[in-house]
Amino acid sequence: MKVNQAEFIISAVGPNQYPADALPEIALAGRSNVGKSSLINRMIQRKNLARTSSKPGKTQQLNYYKINQDLFFVDLPGYGYAQVSKSKREIWGKFIEIYLLHREFLKLVLLVIDLRHPPSKDDQAMYAWLKHNGVPLCVVTTKADKISKGQWQKHVKIVKETLQMDKNDPFVLFSSELGIGKDELWGVIESKIRNGEAASTPDEEPVEVQPE
Repeated sequence: MKVNQAEFIISAVGPNQYPADALPEIALAGRSNVGKSSLINRMIQRKNLARTSSKPGKTQQLNYYKINQDLFFVDLPGYGYAQVSKSKREIWGKFIEIYLLHREFLKLVLLVIDLRHPPSKDDQAMYAWLKHNGVPLCVVTTKADKISKGQWQKHVKIVKETLQMDKNDPFVLFSSELGIGKDELWGVIESKIRNGEAASTPDEEPVEVQPE
C-alpha cells in the first residue's frame, strides 16, 4: 500500500471515544517496548507519528492512527509491565478484552513479538486467547535487524513452536530499522480487509494478560 496520508486521531479510553468513521481497524498487541510504535512508523513511512518511548508502560489508551482515509492502526496498551498496580492491570485487561471481542470494525490483530527471545507467558496467553475467541491474527516478529540473518530461521522456529502456532495463521518477520517485512505485512493487511470478516464475538474466557 502506498501511504499518502497518515494522522493521529485520538487516544481513546472508552468506546464512546472510538472513531465513528466505520473504517477497518488493525490492532497491534504485544509486550511493553516490543516495538509497536516503531512498526507503525515504518509501515506508514513516517519517523515520529506514532510516539516511541524507552519507558515501559507509557501507552495507556487505544491510540488511533488513520491511514489514507482507508483504515486505522490501533495501538493497544502493552502488557507484561510489572510496575503497574494490580487494579490498573485488571481495568485495562477488561477494557482491551471488550475491544477485541466486540469492536465491529476490527479486522485483524497483529501480535507483535521480539524475534530475539522466545515468546513470554503473556505472549503465549494472548495468542491462545485470540485463537480461542476466533479473533483474526497475524504474528509479527520485530527487531530482526538485531540478530544475524543466518539465525533468523532458528528464532522463527522457536517463536512458532513456543506459541504452538497454527500453520494457517500468517507470520511476518519484520525490522522497523531496515523495513524488512513491510510489503509482506501490508499484503496480509490488505488481504484481510478485502476478504476477512470482522472479529467474531463468541462466549469469551478470561485471559491472564497484564496490560500496562
